Amino acid sequence: MRIVRGAAGFLLALLPSVRPAQVPGNADGSVRVALVKMPYVGERNVPELSRAPDDLVAGGLAAALEQMGARLKPVATVRLAPEEEGDYGAWHRLALANGHLADIVADDVREGDLSVGLLANCSSLLGMLGGLQRSGPSRRPLRVGLVYLDAHGDFNTPETTLSGMLGGMDVAAAAGLCLTNLRRTSKLDVPLPPRSIVLAGVRDTDPLEQELIDRSDVTVLSVQDLRARSAAFRQALASLSARVDRLYVHIDMDVLDPREVPGHSLGVPNGPTSVELAAAVVEMFKDPKAAAIGIASTPTGERDKEGLSVKAAYELIRAAVRGAQQRPRAQR
Repeated sequence: MRIVRGAAGFLLALLPSVRPAQVPGNADGSVRVALVKMPYVGERNVPELSRAPDDLVAGGLAAALEQMGARLKPVATVRLAPEEEGDYGAWHRLALANGHLADIVADDVREGDLSVGLLANCSSLLGMLGGLQRSGPSRRPLRVGLVYLDAHGDFNTPETTLSGMLGGMDVAAAAGLCLTNLRRTSKLDVPLPPRSIVLAGVRDTDPLEQELIDRSDVTVLSVQDLRARSAAFRQALASLSARVDRLYVHIDMDVLDPREVPGHSLGVPNGPTSVELAAAVVEMFKDPKAAAIGIASTPTGERDKEGLSVKAAYELIRAAVRGAQQRPRAQR
């Protein structure tokens, strides 16, 4: 964020900023990738930190991306500041961590990097979006579009949820339907208009959650739309891109067929394979406005001893890089 001091600076800050037509590229035309680990879980009565982001990096992710010709920055890790460690409340502490995530993402994207969030779960959606919203040349928030790939809608509010899980409310919070303090502390200052949200691959919603989706302007794409990269898929992406400055693609690993994420506790049958979804992700990241991807809820360690989930996550991250590499050189 640009910091402007003094009366003249204050007046300058009020002037309209020029919205970027595309994510800035690196001078040599290459794709530079910024990995950020976000281990905070945010749910109650469970360990606060997840090992999944560390495991994703330890499995050789950097080497896999470098083999593709990507340039990598040093991996960043989100941590609470010392003065925040005494704060309480799982949701509040998550929001504070999300605020740090937003700062990292904003800096990376402003420098022309493709930001890759390795996320404990979907609750860090707000931090990723907040970072993109603040990644412009001035204090004026950018317009951010969301492509949300998940077997679940995560469009519940505290009034509609059956489970009470924060991870089932993150999209609704991003849209300004609930949890205002959580959203603002995560540095997503302006809610996303529902018409700037695309839900894709959703096939398990709660009844009242589905009513909210049906009454909103959210665009919904089916698993078959993803598999076939259908006309509806292409039209939804084109329409979304036309109304925003930045695009964020968020993937909960339970969107995949459960055979590819065997350790996921919330798997839902009939999802796409990682290869099918990767082909769709490549198409998304051909768009110069696609600035970040988040990979959430990856089963690792004892939850998936064969490492199938990590392999699938790598497939999806590589797909984002492949898409960015296919942009015209000046737009990378």
